[in-house]
Amino acid sequence: MHIKRARHAVGMVFLLLGTLIGVWATRIPDFKLMLDVDESGFGLVLLAMALGAVLGFPIAGYLIDRFGAASMSKVFAVGILIGFAILPFGTSVAVILPLMLVVGFCIGTLDVAMNGWGAEVEKELGRPVMSSYHGLYSLGAGFGAGAGALALWYDLDLLPHFAGWSLLMAIPLVFALRTPWASEKTGPGGKRPPFVAIPKGGLFFVGIMALIAALGEGAITDWAALYQIQELGFDSSEAAVGFAVFSVAMVIMRFCGDQVIARFGAVPVARASGIAAALGCALLVWGESIWMIWAGCAVMGLGNAVIFPLAMSRAAADPTMSKGAALASVATLGYGAFLFGPPILGFIGDAFSLRASFALVAILALLIAGLAGALKVRS
Repeated sequence: MHIKRARHAVGMVFLLLGTLIGVWATRIPDFKLMLDVDESGFGLVLLAMALGAVLGFPIAGYLIDRFGAASMSKVFAVGILIGFAILPFGTSVAVILPLMLVVGFCIGTLDVAMNGWGAEVEKELGRPVMSSYHGLYSLGAGFGAGAGALALWYDLDLLPHFAGWSLLMAIPLVFALRTPWASEKTGPGGKRPPFVAIPKGGLFFVGIMALIAALGEGAITDWAALYQIQELGFDSSEAAVGFAVFSVAMVIMRFCGDQVIARFGAVPVARASGIAAALGCALLVWGESIWMIWAGCAVMGLGNAVIFPLAMSRAAADPTMSKGAALASVATLGYGAFLFGPPILGFIGDAFSLRASFALVAILALLIAGLAGALKVRS
């Protein structure tokens, strides 16, 4: 089945989705200005995307079981590229809300499907490759953000920017579409996953690990800079470096993760990662200098990097649930925590302090080390 070509094709899909997220992130202020809404109004727009993604997870599970992960990856990769290209036409809230719902749905379904396809390629190869796929996603997000910054530098309007980037990304997409792969299917009689997919048995603890890792990533993304400015008194330019350090460390570890996992095994690597994530977050809590904060961000990035890829590989190999349902259930917990966890941390920060929020994240990270044994597949 052309295993090497399939491996590259899956990587192209991960890279594609990452670049679109990166481009979108850089142009958020322009969409807000175009829609002429306040923060609350634009929050509804972002909520529509998040809701679409969450709705897409269980449906993706059913579609993967019914039609195969490779086919669904291709279908929703086309869908997200089309949706991305037409986003600039959403010049009013009434138009962009359903657009964002559809785009979010494509993001959620594609994310589950491409992880399923990646797990099949990983199984066929007989060695870990999932971590590098997620590294390509992170790298793609960086490329997209860089392209967005360049577009802003040249005052490029939203429509030519999004249309041009969509045409460029159509090149790797065509490569993926033309790559043959026969995915596993359960057939039309397969049981449809529940609307809110909950992992069962040992996979539940794997889902909790993904949830904690996603919560840590969300905490750094949304609150680390504000924490450094408001509670530690650092300059905004210094605070911005923290997220960059975290992101670079995560990308590096994800590209190295496959070799590390192959050498030491999934369970030991997850245990070490949980301890590293907890130590890194502890440096954020008790660090007094900017260098300690940056070191904490780096160590936290190293610790969080491979947990989600490990969780998705374990979900695809679960012996008690269908592959689609298992992947959807872990994705629901993981991405749900990334989307809805930061607001909860914000409430905790408002009631106590952001330092308390990061202390909670550090304590939870230790659970990853305790639950790591769940990554071992038992018949």
